[in-house]
Amino acid sequence: MDGHAGSGKSTFAARLAATLGGAPVLRLDDIASHERLFAWTDRLMSQVITPYSRGEDARYTPYDWRARTFGPPRPLPSAPVVLLEGVGAGRRALRPHLARLLWMELPREEAWARGRARDGAEQREFWTGWVEAERAHFAADPSRPHADLLVHQTPQGYEVLPGPAGEAWTGPVPHPG
Repeated sequence: MDGHAGSGKSTFAARLAATLGGAPVLRLDDIASHERLFAWTDRLMSQVITPYSRGEDARYTPYDWRARTFGPPRPLPSAPVVLLEGVGAGRRALRPHLARLLWMELPREEAWARGRARDGAEQREFWTGWVEAERAHFAADPSRPHADLLVHQTPQGYEVLPGPAGEAWTGPVPHPG
């Protein structure tokens, strides 16, 4: 799942994981860091994608955004479906490894306003740099044109529509509750 920061990726991923019977979720916030907001592909490949490609479980070292350091390794079991969510999840280098790319369809300014409200004054300075970094990332490596599905949050839940690269969705749609 990709989309702008604040677009609802984490919430949708958690609900979809529950709908899928507890599918594992990897948050790219755990892979990125202050120093490498978008330069984390090598970490994801070595800690997650490569072990999965060998049929093994993965182990990754999550980043602590407050302490600004990586924590102890965490297991990420292989499963029939593993959800990857975060800004940049649909980047060019990862697309060959994805079964489907979902894009959270929310205009960037609205998503960023939601993210700023969520993170509060403590993260105000971070957001200034983040917006610039996210703009640069999507300008160089856009994900939305490659999305199989577009996810719209509605007052009743979610609407999943075909994306620029996809077909109609026939899977489960999480309930908003």
